[in-house]
Amino acid sequence: MDDIRVPIYLVTGFLESGKTTFLDFTLQQEYFAIDGKTLLILCEEGEEEYDMDKLKLTNTVIEVIEDEEDLTPQRLAAMDIIHQPERVVIEYNGMYSIDDLMDVVDETDLELYQVIVTVDASTADLYLKNMKSMFMEMFKMADLVIFNRCDDNTNMGSFRRSIKAVNPRAQVGFERADGKEMAQDELLPYDVNADVIKVEDEDYGIWYIDAMERPEVYEGKTVEMRVQVQRSPKMPPGMIIPGRKAMTCCEDDMTFIGYLCRLNQTKSKTLKRILNNEWVTLTAQIHSEYNEAYDKTMPILTAIRIEKSEPPKEQLVYF
Repeated sequence: MDDIRVPIYLVTGFLESGKTTFLDFTLQQEYFAIDGKTLLILCEEGEEEYDMDKLKLTNTVIEVIEDEEDLTPQRLAAMDIIHQPERVVIEYNGMYSIDDLMDVVDETDLELYQVIVTVDASTADLYLKNMKSMFMEMFKMADLVIFNRCDDNTNMGSFRRSIKAVNPRAQVGFERADGKEMAQDELLPYDVNADVIKVEDEDYGIWYIDAMERPEVYEGKTVEMRVQVQRSPKMPPGMIIPGRKAMTCCEDDMTFIGYLCRLNQTKSKTLKRILNNEWVTLTAQIHSEYNEAYDKTMPILTAIRIEKSEPPKEQLVYF
């Protein structure tokens, strides 16, 4: 028996949130191209329409579902038999339940592979106030959330925290009205130019990656964050590694991520009593030094203050 299951890419969001624009663009991209057929299932009609000539070029066929009740295991199975697609893409109605769809998919030879949520940033606050439970339901299931139509007044930090609170694994992106991604500094959930950069628990992974990729941005800056201490007799005297455990894909793929930290300038009175794997609030200054092991310039911390702390509610970092 063939165990290969056809993947479903689910794109959902409220009406006029940019689902059609996103899919119309993505289906034309080389990185999303496949040799076989793509079945595109439409569950609502928005203002934007697909270019049928472009869809033919990508070997994409369309089926339309007019009512949620019509999206049954039998209907999906029939579409699968008729079209024999290599993948299925569903433009889902944001008012429909994703849990109900998963129940339907479980009864077929299809498999939900990725959930993408599109959000119109200009109306997101309104939806969060009036339809928060439905918004949160979408975020809980999302692998990727894309806020489009952003501008300089978009509260990206607030939106990101709302999503991370219910789904730490979700990736969150922000685009301007012209489709361009927001500048890197605009995307950061903290102020990189603050006197003390305060990194929230859910943002540690973002800080860690950005500091590695752009060490010059953080040169001489002071950072404050809650971290776990790694100490070892093999380390040079007066050094620790403060960091977090990160999960990149599954529970079997966890690793501790952090940068070396010098203790010679710390003012903490509790330092000697901090044990290996203990949680602390660390205030440190960041400098960059060449790392021979990695053959690149990397951040290194100098602790200013270390105090014991309670573990965060979510101890893992997700990428």
